[in-house]
Amino acid sequence: MEVITRRDADQAVDLVARIMEMRIRAKPDAVLGLATGRTMEKVYARLVASGVSFAQCSSFNLDEYIGLSADDPNSYRTYMQEHLFSKVDIDIANTHVPDGAASDLKAASRDYEDRIRALGGIDVQLLGIGEAGHIGFNEPLSSLMSRTRDKALTPTTRAQNAGMFGGDPERVPKRALTMGVGTIIDARELILLATGTAKASIIARAVEGPITSMVSASALQLHPNCKVIVDEEAAAELQGRNYYDFVFANDPEWAEFRD
Repeated sequence: MEVITRRDADQAVDLVARIMEMRIRAKPDAVLGLATGRTMEKVYARLVASGVSFAQCSSFNLDEYIGLSADDPNSYRTYMQEHLFSKVDIDIANTHVPDGAASDLKAASRDYEDRIRALGGIDVQLLGIGEAGHIGFNEPLSSLMSRTRDKALTPTTRAQNAGMFGGDPERVPKRALTMGVGTIIDARELILLATGTAKASIIARAVEGPITSMVSASALQLHPNCKVIVDEEAAAELQGRNYYDFVFANDPEWAEFRD
């Protein structure tokens, strides 16, 4: 794992977008794992502005609320359409979001895993982190070997996501379909983006704390090619900050990204 701290949220977002753009240009038919959220909106806006072609790419989103149809204004399919898919040249047939409206959620989950495997796995997976420590909707006590499945959401997660539902946590669906921790860890590269003071404590626990199912993001410590990119506020509680900064300043891999 490498932890890169940028001065502010804009710089952190810019670094993530630049890495994603480089990966797509290097492998035009990349299989992308995509995430949602307000910070990701800025990443997608930068990717759109870059002009990079998504024509040969395929994508898989991390999760979707159960009970929302694809055309529901609060669905993650709608989110992706609005913030990325409608603005680039990706083939919509090659974009995948879990089917939260499926009549058989277990079958839909198996199908999602099958489609990922059929394309050879995910090349690079974008991630955010919830205040409960989740990646995807892998809430506390999620198995670190879990696969795509349905999960009940914590009150913390529903409160955090209430802004997209008129500010009312009670309007946030209680369950979601999500890639499992094991599904996420199978990706060849992971990039987690976190900004703001609200994420400082959980980032420190995920990066430097014990690996535990109580903080599903801590499983990223097991991945051989994981990058955690944060701003100064989200980095505030990291104990190893001096070393992480030294790596960024001296590792040739990061030379072109240094200011």
